[in-house]
Amino acid sequence: MVIKMGNGRIERVETGIDGLDEMLRGGVPKGHVFTVMGAFGTGKTTFSLQYIWEGLQKGESGIFITLEEDKDAMIETGLSYGWDFQEYLDEGKLAVEKLTPADAEATIKKIKSDLPKFIKNFNAERIAIDSISLMNMMAENSKQKRDQLFALSQMIKDTGATALLTAEVKDDNPESSRDGLIEYTADGVVLLRYNQTDTEKVQLSIQVKKMRRIKHSRKIKPFDITDEGIKVHMEGAIF
Repeated sequence: MVIKMGNGRIERVETGIDGLDEMLRGGVPKGHVFTVMGAFGTGKTTFSLQYIWEGLQKGESGIFITLEEDKDAMIETGLSYGWDFQEYLDEGKLAVEKLTPADAEATIKKIKSDLPKFIKNFNAERIAIDSISLMNMMAENSKQKRDQLFALSQMIKDTGATALLTAEVKDDNPESSRDGLIEYTADGVVLLRYNQTDTEKVQLSIQVKKMRRIKHSRKIKPFDITDEGIKVHMEGAIF
């Protein structure tokens, strides 16, 4: 999808999430590195899988980099929403790369040397990394975290892929990432939240905090994680 903005034209990448692409007025600008932040259980992994699945349905190749689930778990999670990733793995349209936080030295080496080559050679159009917070935990200090994050973002941008990085938020500040870095590095920030209602019912909400180069809605909208993935209720409101 191409959207006219002033005298220019910005090609968009649809996330595949009902309602969110409407909030973004067509999708994420192609080539952006954006982050999806939220607490545990707000649907970050589902979001990233849905994003990759949407690309596959459009004939786009994708790479899913995980520091949590292995390939089999990722396939099973996809099937629970009706997304059969195995077919695309067999066709070479999808690659799943598992990094191991337990072996920090080997993983950091892989991020610096093997991963950039792999992404470029695979020629992926969409990339999802779940999660960047776990990757940052392997850094020795704040400077290394910052340098590693900027280097990774730039490397992805150099490939031309559009990338989604999930991130955990602070326990005492659900609008800030655990390290307070990714929201400044990324081109866009989508925030997922828990909202506790008076009836003690938990309501999930989504907000586009920023997305460079485009106009977008800043409204907070409720969403559900259904049997078919995440769906944003554009007609709804948060109370």
